[in-house]
Amino acid sequence: MGHSDDDLGRPIIGLANAFSTLVPGHANLGAVAAAVGRGVTRAGGTAVDFGVPGICDGLADHHLGAHYTLPSREVVAASVEMMVRGHALDGVVLLGSCDKIVPGMLMAAARLDVPAIVIVGGPAEGGIEFQGHASDSSSPDDAVALLQSGEMDEEAFIALEDGCQPGCGSCAYLGTANSMCCAAEAMGMSLPGSATIPATDAARHRAGEAAGERIVRLVHAGQGARSIITRAAVANAVRTMAAIGGSTNTVLHLLAIAREAGHSVTIDDVADLWSTTPQVARVNPAGPATVPDFHRVGGIPTVMREIRSLLDCSTPSVAGGRLGDHLEAAASAAPGNGIIRPLHDPWLGGGGLAVLRGNLAPGSGITRPAAFPAGMQVFSGRALCFDTEREANAAILGGDVKDGSVVVIRYVGPRGGPGMPEMYAPMKYLAARGLAASCAIVTDGRFSGTNNGCFVGHVVPEAALGGPIALVRDGDEITIDAPGGALVLNVDDRELARRRAAWRPRPPADVPPGMLALYARLAGPADRGALIELEDA
Repeated sequence: MGHSDDDLGRPIIGLANAFSTLVPGHANLGAVAAAVGRGVTRAGGTAVDFGVPGICDGLADHHLGAHYTLPSREVVAASVEMMVRGHALDGVVLLGSCDKIVPGMLMAAARLDVPAIVIVGGPAEGGIEFQGHASDSSSPDDAVALLQSGEMDEEAFIALEDGCQPGCGSCAYLGTANSMCCAAEAMGMSLPGSATIPATDAARHRAGEAAGERIVRLVHAGQGARSIITRAAVANAVRTMAAIGGSTNTVLHLLAIAREAGHSVTIDDVADLWSTTPQVARVNPAGPATVPDFHRVGGIPTVMREIRSLLDCSTPSVAGGRLGDHLEAAASAAPGNGIIRPLHDPWLGGGGLAVLRGNLAPGSGITRPAAFPAGMQVFSGRALCFDTEREANAAILGGDVKDGSVVVIRYVGPRGGPGMPEMYAPMKYLAARGLAASCAIVTDGRFSGTNNGCFVGHVVPEAALGGPIALVRDGDEITIDAPGGALVLNVDDRELARRRAAWRPRPPADVPPGMLALYARLAGPADRGALIELEDA
């Protein structure tokens, strides 16, 4: 390998790198890893690189790959665990950017409890203008119905497709990828201000070098990841997600990370934290600003400074010191910046994310009031039920879904999906057909962080396990009450009991052997993080 005895006498730092030429959000991680390596060397360590798989949710949509993205989180965590344990590494730098990779890496850090630090590749800049603001990689899906209806010609559609993401980086909007990068920073596992540095900014490399230096210091200090990922730090991350209106998927990942760190954080804890945290930042899809725009007005440090009275500022950081020390150095929200508001004048008073319960979701359902159209915080409509996403998409694009409908998409949960695929496309198609302000979607699957509209996902129990969502019939009235925290099927209890008696499990999907089959058998419910769970646990 070319290492000298002196090299091998220094702290050996693994660079767990999800770089690939498949994923735009990871395409720059080779260069970022090189910067990290320089920082490790400068601080007196020896850097060793190894690869980690990383699926792009956007590229996995619309085919079988959509079922693999959430299970891939388990593979990422296991890959890092095996390499660090197998080679007795002294510390690890976790390089990722996209939806399931950053959560999987944080799960591994909590599981291993070795010194660890996250450095992400950064968000992409916005693309050509579309519907009055910068486009992003999800914009072509928004435009599909416009193309079909003749409101957009093929030449304009191709121009949008080619110009929606002008460079590398995680998607320009506040999807799960950028939300989880921000969550890593909020819990102290990334350097302050580093989560939202654009992928093409030279500061991204400087942050990589700084991360390389810090990991060596963490090794010398003997500071393992669990000393950073405390219960209070997870709570800070949960509040920060509500404050920025982050992706609904963050609840899955933060619950999973907390469990790996040995903390008993429940969906009720999340509900309490979300409901008492105002939304102070508005970023696409809740508003027109891209994540790079958010970075330029202060990013996560400024948001956390604005909500610091709600945070535990004693939590430690990989940067050294306590959260409160770093927030003192952060800038306050500049008046009139249009993205970040002060705590006393938020965009939304009750939090950008919410947990709902009711007879349709006795366990829980997750929604994102920050992305609701005006006037839809409380919505009632008639159910239109589908047992697959494909059927729902065909009905929406075919004009079968009318104003006042609640599209119910079921048997797409962790086990029933299997893999809990995103119901990204149906919500996009509703919006494109002008139905986003008059229809809703309820599902035991997930949504993308780019989705906006009235939707509820993560319904527990899922249909495959006999949850009430399996009993809904076309024409039933469903009420979504985000302020009241309720998801109600307005059907008499006796009628539901009759339906329950007649219900039979749906035949299992034709699942390919391998990892997906394993996940379908062992996946836990969404309100526990949808982790693989041993059946006797």
